Amino acid sequence: MKKTAFILFFSGIAAFTAILGYYGASEIASALAAAGFGLVLVTASHVLPLLLDSIAWRPLLLNAKRLPSFMLLFRARWVGESINSLLPAAQIGGDFVRARMLVQHGVSGTVAGASVITELTVSVITQVLFTLMGIACLMWMGEQGMAGTALAGAVLLFLLAAGFVTAQRLGMWRKMVSLLAMLGGEEKFRTLSVRAESLDKAVMDIYHNRKALVISVFWRLAGWVAGVVEVWIALHVLDAPVGFAEAFMLESLGQAVRAAAFLVPGALGIQEGGFILLGRLAGLTPEISLSLSLAKRVRELSLGIPGLLYWQIMEGAPFFNRFKTLFHRKIT
Repeated sequence: MKKTAFILFFSGIAAFTAILGYYGASEIASALAAAGFGLVLVTASHVLPLLLDSIAWRPLLLNAKRLPSFMLLFRARWVGESINSLLPAAQIGGDFVRARMLVQHGVSGTVAGASVITELTVSVITQVLFTLMGIACLMWMGEQGMAGTALAGAVLLFLLAAGFVTAQRLGMWRKMVSLLAMLGGEEKFRTLSVRAESLDKAVMDIYHNRKALVISVFWRLAGWVAGVVEVWIALHVLDAPVGFAEAFMLESLGQAVRAAAFLVPGALGIQEGGFILLGRLAGLTPEISLSLSLAKRVRELSLGIPGLLYWQIMEGAPFFNRFKTLFHRKIT
């Protein structure tokens, strides 16, 4: 798996470099340089989707004995997104870390895991809705042919989401452990089987709480829509202003393209190619479309690198605390 991830990573870099070379790296660099301080605004605008996504996650922790603080959920969301954006983790490694951060702050592993699993499901379902909204913008712009292609992709995404929900309702985690037990011996997986059954039950408890799900869906969809502001600001600072419908279409379908390329770390090359195609529909030159993609990458680095550093400091804190205690005992 690691070998595949690195192959895809370097393939993405090659595609990314080829696209920049073909369309002219100097022109794109000039556009970004002209944006200047505006890139700070682009980065700052992404805090709003992070806040809304954190609000959407909180109702799904309904079985927690003590509800985690909002700031903990926000930090976990920030770290998780940083990992998914910048590391070869197939855009899911950060979600394991999110659950771990909750466990480190007193939330049971079952409750934390169930909340992340259902939040991922809500994320996919709302992305389908967000994509359909983007397709509506595309049709309003008079691009019915491209809208049909995008609709086919949205249907595929919906079927994947429906399959994931159905698998969860059928006890997906318990069945996976049962399969492993058949292959590796039941005794070895007995404890894991009990935990998987508890996880399945916790997931279903959340799905049975319609109010929590509706609240989560509302705020998660609001988070997707808030991401449109980032594109709108980016294009304005790049001196290529577009209407809100065009910005909505670019963000909505751009995110769909990125989701389809989840195996490629950071969707390197794929995101750039997608923006060139979608930008043409919005009347943007390839150079501006690439500049838009790179403005988003500047934002990913600006928020993601501090997120990765915070994660490493957080993971290393117990070790340093033990070392400090031992050192203190020796000198006293």
